[in-house]
Amino acid sequence: MKLRVKFKKYGPVRFIGHLDVMRFFQKAIRRAEIDIAYTDGYSPHQIMSFAAPLSVGLESNGEYMDIEVNSLISCEDVKDRLNGASVPGIEILSVKILPEGAGNAMASVAAASYTVRFRVGREPRTDIAAILPAFLNKKQILITKETKKGTREIDLRPGIFELRWQDDSFFMLVDASSAGNIKPIQIIEALLSEHGEALQENALLVTREETFTNLGTEQERRLICLDAVGFDALSEGEKRYEP
Repeated sequence: MKLRVKFKKYGPVRFIGHLDVMRFFQKAIRRAEIDIAYTDGYSPHQIMSFAAPLSVGLESNGEYMDIEVNSLISCEDVKDRLNGASVPGIEILSVKILPEGAGNAMASVAAASYTVRFRVGREPRTDIAAILPAFLNKKQILITKETKKGTREIDLRPGIFELRWQDDSFFMLVDASSAGNIKPIQIIEALLSEHGEALQENALLVTREETFTNLGTEQERRLICLDAVGFDALSEGEKRYEP
């Protein structure tokens, strides 16, 4: 049985990289005595996969991990056990049972939403509210991206699904798929550069609010949260899953 675990990452833990988060959960699952499934072979490891790895320094209210278990009392039991084995800065928000045939978390990611603020004293001189409408009316927003093979030009505009400025912060909903994967800093750098201003170093406070999958098409997106794919309880009348 596959479970989808939603968690938040905040505080000093935001400076811990993805591999360390994965190692933390491997240990937390053992401490919590979750009956997790292991791979076969000479070096078995826990069956788990994460959605879009979070960049170091970012906080999140919507991170996801899929695990496979051999037995299950309830989703709430798994949630409580994991929180009991967790540390300050990582909190389990929900546990859902995935239906048969559901794609894994990593392959399912289509979009992510973010809240972005400027650190005090590192705000731009440019009036964001005044320049944002014209920026969004552009047919193309071209930037140069560094890759392992050199540099290439990419167009950000198709991957910006929503972008607004309110209460001195950005809200953005952007492409987070493996093919697109737009980062908030790329958008803000492009916005400011059009007005001759560079983003100051370490100027942004970024929180990923949610991660989404797309049940529609590229032309007509129907985005839902990754945990909306699962359900809270076992089948009616089934108290415990034991294959």
